Amino acid sequence: MPLPLYLLAVAVFAMGTSEFMLAGLVSDIASDLGVTVGTAGTLTSAFAVGMVVGAPLVAALARDRPPRSGLLGFVLAFAAAHAVGALTTSFAVLFATRGVAAVANAGFLAVALTAAASLVPPDRKARALAVLLSGTTVATVAGVPGGSVLGTSLGWRATFWAVAALCLPAALGILKGIPVGRGNDAATARPPLTVELAQLARPRLLLVMLLGALVNAATFGGLTFLAPVVTGTAGLGEWWVSVALMLFGAGGFAGVTVAGRLSDRRPAEVLAVGGPLLLLGWPALALLADRPVALLVLVGVQGALSFALGATLIARVLHEAAGAPTMAGSYATAALNIGAAAGPVIAATTLGTRAGALGPLWASGLLVAVALLVAPLVALPRGA
Repeated sequence: MPLPLYLLAVAVFAMGTSEFMLAGLVSDIASDLGVTVGTAGTLTSAFAVGMVVGAPLVAALARDRPPRSGLLGFVLAFAAAHAVGALTTSFAVLFATRGVAAVANAGFLAVALTAAASLVPPDRKARALAVLLSGTTVATVAGVPGGSVLGTSLGWRATFWAVAALCLPAALGILKGIPVGRGNDAATARPPLTVELAQLARPRLLLVMLLGALVNAATFGGLTFLAPVVTGTAGLGEWWVSVALMLFGAGGFAGVTVAGRLSDRRPAEVLAVGGPLLLLGWPALALLADRPVALLVLVGVQGALSFALGATLIARVLHEAAGAPTMAGSYATAALNIGAAAGPVIAATTLGTRAGALGPLWASGLLVAVALLVAPLVALPRGA
């Protein structure tokens, strides 16, 4: 894999840390800013909505710019948003900074996904995306638990400062590793923006995007409210939230690595095997949440399955949107973050039911069930 791909993954690590870190900080933010846990959980949705809106918009605006300058600008804007978030005492301002950071993240990821796919031959596209997305899974293994530990020790604001600081070496990596003109040589051969946008009228592309949204909704719905399950239902201390997040991330890293090697040629098999297992895993997690060992094992398994399916579906979106070379990354980003926005909102509605803290886990299972009902309509290609 080309070196620039790994440098892009460093930036994705910083942004992934921010996107997932609220799973360990929701309770502290709610207490500090005087809002409910459910309200604090909407910060995840604010981030996701910003990415949904920002991905296609910013990708369209940046399509005539050199990828390096665009990627650098997005990283610096992302860092600035976190600095403001760390300083504010207003939940409304914090909410707004999450939206700004999300737009910057969306622009970066939309450009990076397209750039990553263009760096390798078509039959290695999924592997390239797995390398890029490994930044997110490493964030859940190291960055997010580290942020949770930092937040527990020094307060949630310290975690926001740490994310801002992480963006600086990522920016340096972009400057050093991404050539100035990369991606512009074929500018005259690319289709007009209207032609790329017209790809969204293709039912097959929309169905694959819907699958990605549903799987990601399940992932974020369960993960955002995992901390109360660990400390409440399982009766573990706050430090175990970091352990659970680390296990989820380690599973995610394993899942995206395996999927990267399989999903280029056998996407249907990945979905056929992983989908039902993911469906069983969420209710199993709810039923066994009062048993700490079982809870932690299942968290790791769900991380592996969630990221394996998610990475496979991202690759399929890019395959289906091949007629939109500069916008395909934004379509994948928007689809995943529609799910990331909807998941916590759906999960939060279950907190006031008899299921209590376990409600989000049941909601995640329901979302995966809907995805499996949609999947036969897509008919992904099978391996030889």
